[in-house]
Amino acid sequence: MTFSDRKLYDDVNLKFTPGNCYGIIGANGAGKSTFLKIIEGKLAPTTGNVSMGPNERMSSLKQDHFAFDDQTVMNTVLQGYDHLYEVMTEKDALYAKPDFSDADGIRAAELEGEFAEMDGWNAESDASQLLQSMGIGEDLHQSLMKDLAENDKIKVLLAQALFGKPDILLLDEPTNGLDPQTISWLEDFLAGYENTVLVVSHDRHFLNAVCTHMCDVDFGKIELFVGNYDFWMQSSELALKLKSQANAKKEEQIKQLQEFIARFSANASKSKQATSRKKQLDKITLDDIKPSSRKYPFIKFTPERELGNDLLRVENVSKTIEGVKVLNNVSFILRPGDKTAFISRSDVTASILMQIIAGAMEPDEGTITWGVTTNRAYMPKDLNPEFDDDRLNILEWLRQFAAKEESDNTFLRGFLGQMLFRGDDVLKQVNVLSGGEKVRSYLSKMMLSKANVLLLDDPTNHLDLESITSLNDALIDFKGSMVFTSHDHQFIQTIANHIVEVGPKGVVDRADTTYDEFTNHQAVQDQIATIY
Repeated sequence: MTFSDRKLYDDVNLKFTPGNCYGIIGANGAGKSTFLKIIEGKLAPTTGNVSMGPNERMSSLKQDHFAFDDQTVMNTVLQGYDHLYEVMTEKDALYAKPDFSDADGIRAAELEGEFAEMDGWNAESDASQLLQSMGIGEDLHQSLMKDLAENDKIKVLLAQALFGKPDILLLDEPTNGLDPQTISWLEDFLAGYENTVLVVSHDRHFLNAVCTHMCDVDFGKIELFVGNYDFWMQSSELALKLKSQANAKKEEQIKQLQEFIARFSANASKSKQATSRKKQLDKITLDDIKPSSRKYPFIKFTPERELGNDLLRVENVSKTIEGVKVLNNVSFILRPGDKTAFISRSDVTASILMQIIAGAMEPDEGTITWGVTTNRAYMPKDLNPEFDDDRLNILEWLRQFAAKEESDNTFLRGFLGQMLFRGDDVLKQVNVLSGGEKVRSYLSKMMLSKANVLLLDDPTNHLDLESITSLNDALIDFKGSMVFTSHDHQFIQTIANHIVEVGPKGVVDRADTTYDEFTNHQAVQDQIATIY
């Protein structure tokens, strides 16, 4: 695929087979989503072709959340199986004709035959089951899409893609905007899916749970590797290590490879996939693993001072947005050393609470009290207002937040270089930065603040997997306290030692616990049911 200014990749030869899930990975801008569009036929490749078996059906997750606003929820899902929906629509239109002719009867009989072959009589009940399994109750199935909350719209569009068990399923960032319960359901669904799945995702836990193979978009190629994301990442690191061992005997390198594969084979993430994956892993040779060209930003938060005895006290906080009470009498205490994740089935609810404790929004009722020794740095979910000045480049923008001794060009260029802004990249105007560049710039600002409390509202949004990994590691190592929201399971599990789940009727507050312990504890889940 070649665009006017550059070649994304060439000579790509891949075969995708049923029963496997392929994760498409690569740096931002490498062409992952473009690859899915080529496969779907929305973009024509510069050379080459894409083919699939006769009578195979392909389905994809739609990205336009407003495309079906004038449709009911049920009709939106049914349209995922386009031929079935066309047959249903034509059949219903014929039967509704006041002057139903003999020719209409013959056509209706043909349509009834096609309808039965596609299991059309069970279509609505299957669609209803699919929706309910994602938390969309029957009371919403005849509602118009435009009347749904944003997170419910996302679930309906996902149900549309999955409906009718397509032979080839294309999912571009399917976990974006989903609550943890629906993500977990989707992981189980895809792990047992018998057809072919291609997925682009920045969620490492999701990729590890569902993928049997990784498609790495790198070096202008797309290479296929057996195994999930962790296996790919660690094998690429091993390949780099083996490549550097120029004088090591090949036998020693093969031994290292065999030990590495044995470790992963013993820990296949899903029992359904374990046997076949182990056989595939055992066939890997030294030549099959390759080092990656990916670059990881260097992220390190260093507090200027230690926290005292108090961190945060939230008392009786309530907030109503557009007539809907999103927070109701919320109270909890955070203590120094806490790394707290706010989670909710509603993105809005968690984000509103974050904005209130950050001082970006006032509560209708209640109080927020920070400890006197706290020095806070806050990253909002929407960074666009922070970068709307067309007069500043990245270097000048960051200089505003640097101490005097850190404000010279040499220091700032070196600092930004560690965040992957190299050479003339630092002269790029801030108002034209990509989403990922804005996040890396803002993280640079937060590092310069030397805050002992970090407030981060969905910080992995727009970041590639390498930047997410670096941020994840930096926050594990951070010596201060933090509060954050995220949809990234691995991010929450590896960082948080305190979980606060926020619902419309209150909070469930659990300190000294991991995310997995929180979600798997039945008594906690029973308590959570009372706040929704």
